[in-house]
Amino acid sequence: MVGILLVLVLSALLLGGFGIGNIRSALTYPGRVTGAFLVGSALIAFLGAWAVVDHWYRNSFERSGLLALAGTVAALLANLMLLYETLDGDSIGYRVLWSLLTAGSLWAVIAVWRTSVVIPAPKQVAAVALITTLVAVGNWSYQHLYQPNQRGARPLIKVTVGKPLLGQNRKAFSVPVDIKLENRSDVGFYVLGAEFHAMGERVPLSPRDRLRKQWRADAEQWGKAQFQETHPLSRREIHQPGELVAAQPWMPAGIYVEAHDEFSTRTVVQLPIDTPYDQLALYASVSLARKDRLGLEQVAWRGNSWSHGSKVPKWIQKDLDSVIFRGRVYENNVIDAHTMDPRYVTVFWRFGPHGADVLGFIRRDGEEDLVFSREKDRRLAERYGLVKVQTGPYERTLWDIKAQQ
Repeated sequence: MVGILLVLVLSALLLGGFGIGNIRSALTYPGRVTGAFLVGSALIAFLGAWAVVDHWYRNSFERSGLLALAGTVAALLANLMLLYETLDGDSIGYRVLWSLLTAGSLWAVIAVWRTSVVIPAPKQVAAVALITTLVAVGNWSYQHLYQPNQRGARPLIKVTVGKPLLGQNRKAFSVPVDIKLENRSDVGFYVLGAEFHAMGERVPLSPRDRLRKQWRADAEQWGKAQFQETHPLSRREIHQPGELVAAQPWMPAGIYVEAHDEFSTRTVVQLPIDTPYDQLALYASVSLARKDRLGLEQVAWRGNSWSHGSKVPKWIQKDLDSVIFRGRVYENNVIDAHTMDPRYVTVFWRFGPHGADVLGFIRRDGEEDLVFSREKDRRLAERYGLVKVQTGPYERTLWDIKAQQ
């Protein structure tokens, strides 16, 4: 009896604490339902503890044996669920604790059952237990199996290029560019980094059809291109690597875009009228994190790659300049918050002569230099809802404006 009481009371205290925390702060509705299930299991376990004492000594309540059995079964199901949750966590202590509680709950169920508990209307009791179990398993499956595999939530970037405007001194011109992010999904997103960049491209024309080997050489460059830069195959156009002429953020890092909301801005690309480029290629991208998968502290500037003593991971390309941002990540439920080590999102803006891009990844503190496998990075991205949206190139010829020299 003492052993059963110890298992039930300890389970009830822990289940109740985690359950109340989840009800208050879980980021998703299934997470709060899980909290309600844990609180309900804790209450049944407490009643089961009282029933155990009555069943062993007084028998003042006719159904105390049945209630004691219900308490141990509820504790077993809840502890088993939390054991699975901790297997994916970082805390060895919690893993050992729930392994012991799960084993203790199973032993308690057997011990109470062996006292020849009388079950009135066994079919009805079995039906209630089965329905309760199915609801708990269904909610758990939805949260841990179905939701992580829903990758459909992805905003859309739209870029509109305006009419070039010639300066008053006719020595420079500007190209207005409107950028819009439309979030048509049912979840909100944190902005980790949103970059816009413009590439100046020289595209001379060949007086005759180019040879087949030249086409092949162009195709080989696709696999070697850095960033997003791509060029078509052409009989007469000779596409050369573009050169970065402008790069800037177009959304502040750390803000969020709610479900069915949008964000728009306008930027301007300015060039001299005698520019050597034949056309502009415009690109825009944004790195996001789903609000239903994590909480995010303000993503703040942490330094750059060219400062003395800057901590740039070894796998970041050293010949490119990088600006570094970092923010604390919070788990989407109280259970993971206790069983997972603190994690941080680090965002690198990389700039090179042939483009710009944003890299975002999540690591534990001190793991910045570790190179994870693609599979592990993919699982991390799914767990925390990391999404990168890109658009471009939007090509804009400059011949009309250059003709006004």
